[in-house]
Amino acid sequence: MKRLICIGGGEIRTRETILIDDYIAGEAKKLAGNTRACGLFIPTASHDCMPYYNSFHKIYTGIFDIKTDVALTTRQNFDSEKMRKKFACANFIYVGGGDTVFMIEHWKKTGLLEYMREAYERGVIIAGLSAGAICWFEEMYSDSVVEGAYAMYPGIGWIKGKISPHYNERMLDFDQIVLYNKYRAWGIENCAALEFVDGKPVRQIGEGKVFHLDATSGVLEKRIFRCEE
Repeated sequence: MKRLICIGGGEIRTRETILIDDYIAGEAKKLAGNTRACGLFIPTASHDCMPYYNSFHKIYTGIFDIKTDVALTTRQNFDSEKMRKKFACANFIYVGGGDTVFMIEHWKKTGLLEYMREAYERGVIIAGLSAGAICWFEEMYSDSVVEGAYAMYPGIGWIKGKISPHYNERMLDFDQIVLYNKYRAWGIENCAALEFVDGKPVRQIGEGKVFHLDATSGVLEKRIFRCEE
């Protein structure tokens, strides 16, 4: 079973996403069984920001008693054997926010994308916030290239369709793009997550809302996604 948990946004440091983190931790513990669960943090999009990892560690170890590790690749030589061991130990992988376009390019350059793909294929839970939520889609709404200048960029393509994180902040502009291009798309608000199982959306998690947008008819239809469909 291949699982992605896409978090629209929110500060893990201030526990804004704690309901989502609680769900991820619980599912990781189920996978771990009688052993202590382990989460691997991927801070590539933030250029390996260690305070970001520290916030992740404080939540997942301090609150949920999950062992954590971090995959650092942007400021040091890539040790493929060491990295493979990190991925092999992980019950879940958490991809942090930041520069999505840089992250995808760096993953491809270093080979980290293949590690991600292998983990995904063998059933490791892949979770991510903002950049870590949208990179898996065919196209993503991001300001990665010029800060504040939002546009559509190609993603990795594991999940069909288009997506915007922080949808409560970008709703008007993203809706116009979806309508103009007659897209189908997802909009995930801050403090909300959408889980995909084997490529299909199955549940909303957290306090925020998840929206499915469909403008293929020339009229924008918007509905809130909440549970299995």
